[in-house]
Amino acid sequence: MNGAQSLIRTLVDSGVEVCFANPGTSEMHFVAALDSVPEMRGVLGLFEGVVTGAADGYARIAGKPAATLLHLGPGLGNGLANLHNARRGYTPIVNIVGDHATYHKKYDAPLESDIPAIASSLQGWVRESDSTKDVGADAAAAVAASMDPPGRVATLVLPADISWGDGGTAVAPIPPRKPQAVAASKVSAVADALRSGEQVALLVGGPACREAGLRAVSRIAAATGAKPLIETFPARLERGAGLPAIERLGYLAEQASYQLSGVKHLVVAGAKSPVSFFAYPGKPSDLVPDGAQVHTLAELDQDVVGALEALADEVAAGVEPVLQEPQRPALPSGPLSAQNWVEVIGALLPERAIISDEANTSGLLLPAATAGAPRHDVLTLTGGAIGQGLPVATGAAVAAPDRPVIALQSDGSALYTISALWTQARENLDVTTVILNNSAYAILRMELQRVGAESGGPKANALLDLSRPDLDFAKIAEGMGVPATRATTAEELADQFKAAIAEPGPHLIDAVVPSMI
Repeated sequence: MNGAQSLIRTLVDSGVEVCFANPGTSEMHFVAALDSVPEMRGVLGLFEGVVTGAADGYARIAGKPAATLLHLGPGLGNGLANLHNARRGYTPIVNIVGDHATYHKKYDAPLESDIPAIASSLQGWVRESDSTKDVGADAAAAVAASMDPPGRVATLVLPADISWGDGGTAVAPIPPRKPQAVAASKVSAVADALRSGEQVALLVGGPACREAGLRAVSRIAAATGAKPLIETFPARLERGAGLPAIERLGYLAEQASYQLSGVKHLVVAGAKSPVSFFAYPGKPSDLVPDGAQVHTLAELDQDVVGALEALADEVAAGVEPVLQEPQRPALPSGPLSAQNWVEVIGALLPERAIISDEANTSGLLLPAATAGAPRHDVLTLTGGAIGQGLPVATGAAVAAPDRPVIALQSDGSALYTISALWTQARENLDVTTVILNNSAYAILRMELQRVGAESGGPKANALLDLSRPDLDFAKIAEGMGVPATRATTAEELADQFKAAIAEPGPHLIDAVVPSMI
């Protein structure tokens, strides 16, 4: 057994059964070893940002890591944006990054780079394998590290000669550490704040965005009058009919400040105290209201849901959660707009759907339109690095082949990782992509105003415009093997969305909408 074979066998035995890959010469022995471990599924991505984003989407749905296979430092660097999103979403991922043979590194070949330094920016776990006999143990440690609460990116650097060398041994899985329980005294202290008679907001994230956590939060809010909020960009949010409908904290600082206005106590559980996404002239970065006290019920590596349930039992004994009734908007008619396309999705969203949401400015009204739709999961842009939506949808579809995946995707962000469509076609994944095509970086038009810059002139506006030439996403998709249509009216979008959902495999709808800004 060579090093690559022991690595893959250990990964599979540790529950890692999918490897999203964009390999090069230094990874060829790993590629060859895939045939010796048939339980490992290899999925090819044409760009490393697709590979890493797909691994993120897979793990969010599967609840366990996928592996990535990346080529040296440049390959890891190409995947960093979506690894940043995974870091911010606390997603478990195991990166396998091939390196030059140990004896070749001293020659400073053209692709030589400091891979551990690049990987260290992810603030996760990094190790270089230095002997073939230890590769299996390194792999088992990487998987356990990725699953360490609340989840993180683990990177194993594998030199080519360590990969092809003989003497590899598969190693048994290492059980990951479990989340720490929250002390009863901390739960009681938060309960005192809720009973203080002053206005309280409860901001939750991470595992609290699943059913058990949402029900506990709703009970607390119903019993105490506290205002419940979900973090702005949750990694995975369960919502829809039969679940508590809880508002997300606004992306814009002005929205968040309004939501938190008057709050004297902010309780956070599985989330961080809110700050503005960017600095703006004359505006605060810290969004906690002046004079308000922040109470941390549960840190990110603790048992967040258990702490919320204990708190609910203390302050809301016998109180039931408030659940969303089934409700759908009527199908709209007329030219497509940022207001009515979301009504089409809300009216037609299928059962058990997974939404990968990177609609950005065009999707501001989406949460309201889908609140009463059948139960579904929403995967959001956790780290703010655009280009996540199509790869995350790809990984989610690999993780849950029995569920429809809906990618709601802004046009500018789509172009970062548009080659994810090719992977969807190659793997015949059940992903329906709706491109919100407004021919603009609309969010940057908004930010140009919000940062206090002068009104944009012709040169500034040209950098925020996606026309000249206009983008034809239907033709792009068809060129990658994905059937595609184009919609300019609500009726067309409804007909095309229904048809795409009804037919297995990938589809794309180029939905032409005017920019809101």
